Amino acid sequence: MAIINFNRLLAMADKEARQLRRDRRSLVLAFLLPVMLLVIFGYAISWDVRDIRTVVLDNDNSRHSRALLDAFRASGYFILRRNLSNYKEIDTRFDGVNTQLAILIPADFSEKLNTGKPAEVQAIVDGSDANTATIILSYTRAITQSYALDTLLRGREAHQPVRLESRVWYNEELLSKNMIVPGLVAVIMMIVAAMLTSLTIAREWERGTMEQLAATPVSRTEVVIGKLLPYLAIGLIDVVVSSMLGVWIFDVPFQGNVLLFMVMSTFFLIGALGLGFIISAVGRSQLMATQVAMIITFLPAFLLSGFMYSISVMPQPLQSFTYLIPARYFIVVTRGIFLKGVGPEALWVQGTLMIIFAAIGLLFSIKAFKKELRA
Repeated sequence: MAIINFNRLLAMADKEARQLRRDRRSLVLAFLLPVMLLVIFGYAISWDVRDIRTVVLDNDNSRHSRALLDAFRASGYFILRRNLSNYKEIDTRFDGVNTQLAILIPADFSEKLNTGKPAEVQAIVDGSDANTATIILSYTRAITQSYALDTLLRGREAHQPVRLESRVWYNEELLSKNMIVPGLVAVIMMIVAAMLTSLTIAREWERGTMEQLAATPVSRTEVVIGKLLPYLAIGLIDVVVSSMLGVWIFDVPFQGNVLLFMVMSTFFLIGALGLGFIISAVGRSQLMATQVAMIITFLPAFLLSGFMYSISVMPQPLQSFTYLIPARYFIVVTRGIFLKGVGPEALWVQGTLMIIFAAIGLLFSIKAFKKELRA
């Protein structure tokens, strides 16, 4: 690698910044797209299950059955909409989209409770959405078990041999947005950074300015670093804006060190920008470069980074492949710093891997860029 002349490097950075200011498409991509993606995905993606549409067939209609249904209402997760008159109505209710759960209370429910016998309650759930159905069933079991325990202890002193006191750390309310928004910051930065720099060299070819660039005494290293610097600054601004929106709009807590977060973000952005620059150096069309950048960054970052789906449940070949996805490590960093407030002692592995990612992205960018004109 030749010795870098900082005057030429800064001149190249200034040239790229001026060119970027005249390119409205890149400015929209740089500043508007991250905000739009964060807001849209932040509101659209949620793993919380609330307002569960529930119908009831209460054949007992006693104070015990009403108390059980009141427990479902008080939980805040269920909306008890309608009392059914017979069992056959269940099929009709589940045929549409207005019912997710049916609760069936038998006629001998209170009689069995009064005599100390086990009383059964049937819960029928719409299994067309398996994940939602699993969550609904877990809520239903928890409420029913709590009601059963209260009924057992009501009116008499009882000693519980084992009493569980649970506590959730870091995300006490178990809100999915607190997990989604920090992950979105990582995914969006991967996409936007690579797409921004995927236009740099392709733009030079399409505008016919590559010949002028090749005629200058600026080295390949100076060209690459000079062109990346304005985009690195934009990327850091996007990280700050996205994080602030996450805190202000979605009320996601930021528990960690801001400086550590920005340092980690810098290494990640350098690698992502380098990836986009490689794509731009290989292709001469801005359209092709943006399409390739989107395919390479969006799908892996969204699906294989642990953002949407847990890596542990993926097939083993895919789990091995995820180690090559840089967003996997940055998501750990964003969630750790946002929610847990952890420091370098907990993130040194991810930090080291992102430094390697940045070095590889930068070195391969320099190698991929050729000042020689090609036919």
